[in-house]
Amino acid sequence: MTDQAPAQSPFRVGMGYDVHRFAEGRECILGGVSIPHAKGLLGHSDADVLTHAVMDALLGAAGLPDIGHFFPPSDERWAGARSVELLRMVAEKVWEAGYSIGNIDASLVAERPKIAPHLSAMKQHLSEACGVQPHQIGIKATTNERLGFVGREEGIAAMAVALIFSK
Repeated sequence: MTDQAPAQSPFRVGMGYDVHRFAEGRECILGGVSIPHAKGLLGHSDADVLTHAVMDALLGAAGLPDIGHFFPPSDERWAGARSVELLRMVAEKVWEAGYSIGNIDASLVAERPKIAPHLSAMKQHLSEACGVQPHQIGIKATTNERLGFVGREEGIAAMAVALIFSK
């Protein structure tokens, strides 16, 4: 053991995960895009599960607290908030912490609605909120092969990984 501090990597990686259940009378927002569907996602904000996973990935990479710390559901300021606007604030926090965003890769897990027709618009919304180019955002969609809560069409899950680097 030495008293020397460990070497610091200029790169940091964070992972985010989120899930929201479907609810009647709500709009289905994914990646900042309104997706036609019989039900929307339930949450304090617009419940954009994809954007929430991306926010947690970025915050984790920067060593910052999760989105619940910055945007708690107990705070009425965030009731009905557009998650892509919250993502814009998260990207600013990452920048203020001394990092730039390298890339983000995310996966949506849902039986329905169909995601593929909306991927390009989602990438555009997320890239604009993060202040990066669309090619720095990857989004994939898959089903859960009819297994579990996603397979029973009770909700949607999302996972994201973010790479950031020192400015």
